[in-house]
Amino acid sequence: MSMTTGGGAGGYSSDINVTPMIDILLVLLIIFMVIVPTVPKGLDALVPQPPKEKNNLPPPERTIVVQVLYRPGAAPAYKINETDVAKRDLLPRLTEIYANRAERVMFVKGDDDVNFAYIADVIDIGRAANVDHIGMMTPKIMAGQ
Repeated sequence: MSMTTGGGAGGYSSDINVTPMIDILLVLLIIFMVIVPTVPKGLDALVPQPPKEKNNLPPPERTIVVQVLYRPGAAPAYKINETDVAKRDLLPRLTEIYANRAERVMFVKGDDDVNFAYIADVIDIGRAANVDHIGMMTPKIMAGQ
């Protein structure tokens, strides 16, 4: 509240002094402007894009797909481009494949019933083999289902 000075009725005035509130507002605005750009952002995720053309061309020969196949009651089976590979041989085989490649892209495809821990192991093996980009292949979702 403020006091009126000078002539007139004198006494208290019911006008609100907004100057301190504006000062606080401006300080808060400056603080938020400084803090917001330094907030860390999440993981960079590359979302697969639909093909530009609607033709069914086979994937290029340089595409590496590691499949994790479900086997009931046993550990899953692994394949690299339709070639059966034991899990212990995945790292040496992937290291050999990517030794002379400029583009280091690998896709991981898992059966529906496979525990994700096995797929995460394949991703870790791919990272250990110096693969730069690892993508996940999912089943095609039909419209209307």
